[in-house]
Amino acid sequence: MSKPQVFVTRKLTNEVIAMLETVADVKQWEEDTPVPREKLLEEIEHADAVLTMLTERVDEELLARAKKLRVVANMAVGYDNIDVPACKRRGIAVTNTPDVLTEATADLAFALLLATGRRVTEANRFLLAGEWTSWSPYLMAGQSVYGATLGIIGMGRIGEAVARRAAGFNMRILYHNRNRKEEAEAKTGARLVGLEELLQEADYVVLLTPLTAETKHLMGAYEFSLMKKSAVFVNVSRGETVDEAALHHALTTGQIWAAGLDVFAQEPVPLDHPLLALKNVVALPHIGSATIQTRNEMASLAAANIVAVLSGKEPLTAL
Repeated sequence: MSKPQVFVTRKLTNEVIAMLETVADVKQWEEDTPVPREKLLEEIEHADAVLTMLTERVDEELLARAKKLRVVANMAVGYDNIDVPACKRRGIAVTNTPDVLTEATADLAFALLLATGRRVTEANRFLLAGEWTSWSPYLMAGQSVYGATLGIIGMGRIGEAVARRAAGFNMRILYHNRNRKEEAEAKTGARLVGLEELLQEADYVVLLTPLTAETKHLMGAYEFSLMKKSAVFVNVSRGETVDEAALHHALTTGQIWAAGLDVFAQEPVPLDHPLLALKNVVALPHIGSATIQTRNEMASLAAANIVAVLSGKEPLTAL
């Protein structure tokens, strides 16, 4: 009896492939670039399982070609690249990789907060360009972080981890969420408030919501108009949760002070994107969970979900 077939859409470690080979024959895209759509459409016809990244769209077109597919294991905490209802209608399990990336993503969110507030990358470019000629009282002066007010929009696992870090900086923590998080409140002193109150009071606003129909362009012209002129906006959720034209307007007209962005509506972001030209923007290439240890854990968890399903067991982290 032939083994099930697994297709992996990006080159992963030998250890992860070996895990999958305990239950299946494995093919993987050997390049560290997104698998071409045509190749994915071809491979899905024979696959019992597919290990995907955020760069792959698992949609009706793809699923219509999937004759044997039993599980889609997404190596990400998000899953906006997957048509989950369409998978479920076909009895295909969908899994993601929560928890294992929480701390790394929270680290990156706080790194962006610090780098943006204290103008770290701007000051680095200033020095390397040979513009530092003398000490000056307000040279590259930024915004204080210690003791400032932090507003977290989306108090999930990552939001709670960011709040724990903020508590170490003696920050006043406000959060906006669908549900109250009493344990996080007890640990960090965070307070649940309405979105408008959060935007009006926060010195730093960190956006951590998943991308849904309700959260698309959650941050738009009105929301930015509520923020302090000295406020910093940080996005480590998904690019489309923000109206980028409205953010650009807010930054160039002085409605807000600066922005730190790890995500964009179009990724990779075009080099001529207007936000990249602004000195008061710190931009990163979607590296929220990018530590070696975390990416290894994410890949292992995605593989473990596939092994479970192909072995007739329940997946570890089903949606």
